[in-house]
Order: sequence, then C-alpha cells, then structure tokens
Amino acid sequence: MMTYQAFPEGFLWGGATAANQCEGAYDADGRGLANVDVVPIGKDRFPIITGQKKMFDFEEGYFYPAKESIDFYGHYKEDIALFAEMGFKTYRMSIAWTRIFPKGDEAEPNEAGLQFYENVFKECRKYGIEPLVTITHFDCPMYLIEHYGGWRNRKLIDFYEHLCRALFTRFKGLVHYWLTFNEINMILHAPFMGAGLYFEEGENAEEVKYQAAHHELVASALATKIAHEVDPDNKVGCMLAAGQYYPNTCNPDDYWEALQEDRENYFFIDVQARGEYPNYAKKKFAKLGLQLEMTAEDLVLLKEHTVDFISFSYYSSRVASADSSLKETTAGNIFASLKNPYLKSSEWGWQIDPLGLRITLNTLWDRYQKPLFIVENGLGAVDTPDENGYVADDYRIDYLREHIKTMNQAINEDGVELWGYTTWGCIDLVSAGTGEMKKRYGFIYVDRDNEGNGSLKRSKKKSFAWYKKVIASNGTDLD
Repeated sequence: MMTYQAFPEGFLWGGATAANQCEGAYDADGRGLANVDVVPIGKDRFPIITGQKKMFDFEEGYFYPAKESIDFYGHYKEDIALFAEMGFKTYRMSIAWTRIFPKGDEAEPNEAGLQFYENVFKECRKYGIEPLVTITHFDCPMYLIEHYGGWRNRKLIDFYEHLCRALFTRFKGLVHYWLTFNEINMILHAPFMGAGLYFEEGENAEEVKYQAAHHELVASALATKIAHEVDPDNKVGCMLAAGQYYPNTCNPDDYWEALQEDRENYFFIDVQARGEYPNYAKKKFAKLGLQLEMTAEDLVLLKEHTVDFISFSYYSSRVASADSSLKETTAGNIFASLKNPYLKSSEWGWQIDPLGLRITLNTLWDRYQKPLFIVENGLGAVDTPDENGYVADDYRIDYLREHIKTMNQAINEDGVELWGYTTWGCIDLVSAGTGEMKKRYGFIYVDRDNEGNGSLKRSKKKSFAWYKKVIASNGTDLD
C-alpha cells in the first residue's frame, strides 16, 4: 500500500449537492416556482438555460426532472446519516430561494422553508458535519424573472439582501461557511440558469449579462458585509467554474488567446477577491461600447467587503487557440473548448486532467493569496447496479484518487492553502447541464431514471467505502 502525506489538520472532506438538483418537492410547504424548475430534459434544455428560448412555466410534452429529483426533501435524514457514515466533515448544499421567499419580494419569509433548512443543519450538526451553504445555486424565483427581468434589474440586490438577512439571522451558530453565488461566471454561458435572463429581440445581450453580473457582484459584497456583522465567525466565499486554459501551441497568439479566456472567467473573482474592476475589464467594456450603470456606493461596497476565501468547481482543463479554423471541440461544464489530444475523456466527452487541478490551484493561489476550497469535482458516468443496487465504480475511484493526489502535491509541495474538498453529487442527482439521472457522480446510488421512474431507494457503491477510508486516513490511504 502506498501512503501519502497527510492533509492539513482540520481539512474539510465532504460532498456537494444543489437544492434544485436533489430536493424535489417543488411545490411543498409554500415553495414558489424557480427558474431551475421549468428547465426540462431534452433538446430544448440548452436553449432555455442560455436564454435563447423562453419557457417560464411547465408546458405539455416535457419532463421536468427538478420537480421530484431524488426527493432529498423527504429523505434528508437518511441521506445525511449516509454522509456521516462516510465520515464527512462538511456538506455543501444550497438554499432554494423560493422556499424562503416564494415570490422573492415578500416582506416576511416562509416559516416552513426556514424550518426545513434548520432541521437539515441540525441533522448535520448531530453528526459533527459542518454545513457549507450556497445562498444561490442557479436559483432565481420565477416571479422575479417575470416581473422584474431577473438580475438585469437592480431591485434584485434588495431582494437578495433580504434573503441573506433572513438566512444569516435564523441560522446564526448553525452555519459558518457561506458561498454567495454558485459558478458566478456561468452568467456569461448559461444566463437564464445563472441570472434568470431571457433576451428579448434587439437587446444587447453582452450589456445585459455584464449589468446583471454587476448586480450579482454588488449583492455578493453586501452579503459578505451582512454575514460578518451578524456573526464575526462567518466565513464567506465566492465560487468559480474553474479550469485553466492551455494554449493550443507555443504560438504566442495561442498563448494570448488562452490568457484572454482565463481573464473572462477570473474577472468575477478579481472583483470579489480584490475589490475592484480590473483595468482589462474596463477596457473591454469601453471597446464593446457597454454602458453599465454602477454607483459610487457600489464601488465602495466592492472594495470594503471582499470574500474570505475562494471556492471553485474543477472538472477539466480547457484549450484555446487563435486559429478560428480549428473545429474539434470537446464537451465540458456547459461551455466547450478545443480538444486536448493528450487527455482521455469521460463518457460525456469531458476531458480528464488531474494535473490541471494542481495547475488551477496554483494559479488561483498565486493570483489571489486567499484560502481555496474545491467545492465540486467528480466523474459523471453511467453506473450499472447489481440486483442489490451495488455499483463497482472503480472508474470513479481512479478519477478521484488521481485528483486527490494532485491536491496533496499542491498543498504539501507547492504551499497552496486549501481548506477543503467536496466531491460533486456525493449522492446521485439530476445533472444541471443535461437534466439526466443516468449521468451519475455519487458514492450513493439512487434508483431513478431519466424519465422519473424508480423507487428512489439509496444504496452504497464501491466508492462509498473507498472515500470513507480516504477521509478516515486524512488523505494518506488512497488505495
């Protein structure tokens, strides 16, 4: 057996889910309708999440997987007990905004929604699991989209502030780690999912996206301010869909293209971690003729309330080229990139690059000098269970092992400060990108298919016992 250096004492091992991908119970106990509810599985999913096709309610002829999902709402005690059995130190989850404020603009929160999350957090605490809570994980009330236009409207800052005050006050002492917006850079690639944006004919989509991004950035700073005021022990992080861009060749033009692509993603974190708009972004806005409305007070908020740590998802690296004739792309986390001939791919075409995680960790650490937290990483695959629901998912173990090795190197050899690691979809859930159940990430198999059939029975995969051993050994036993 090969042993590795231990991870830092107190390292937060765990797993991650999102409310809209696991809770179900879309209309239970006063919950309102959200953008992520009305996104169906099938060919129209991508046009809808990118704001190109309008779907503001359920329509005939479609299946909406978020309606029931895996019913974490009804199974949370069972699921958290399984997380505890694996030894989780933390559980990353998100709040469904419409459970707390069904329309989004109410004066008073929905008590049933607050009580549900209080119960979940207390269940975590019972097992010594630290909740890591994403306030908004691709989640916007449909009422705010229909009546205010989503995050293009500055009023959403006030509604988000109201949400945050309700959460920070009610859950003081139960939750200490918060993330403001999941994968905030996704607003550029999946704007309906990321910010409730649907583009009307003739609109300047780039201007709308960056205006909405400004509102989210100000809201994030405001949330950070309030969190620290309510409880000085609160730690607030931002969240990036990460993955370093490699130049396709050593042609300087390719290197420059890769730098530009990286900047497009890091722009959001530059603001959240450094407290101001970078010059390259200001130049870009001017070049594109984007007229963004921002107040002097906005800029003070951004400057004075930067995040405590930087969290990110990592599934694969990406490739950039200045040569527009290159067409061979690979799938990825919503947005594709050029194919890297040196890497293998998953069943969904996502390229597998463990060293890319070490590169990404070092890049983020060098750029920001703030603690890092990997809050999504994992392999989506078709799992074939036996009659007992057991899956021999050695391919998942191999994937995670190699990524954990490079995390270890980043910490112990490179000096990166990394607080924790939550694998994505620690229990099988609905895919955000495709809406599928058969694209599974979990240590726990859930009996449900793409059409919503199945008993929802939970069962442990081979990776369950393996991850339990990894956590118990603090990363020293990866066999």
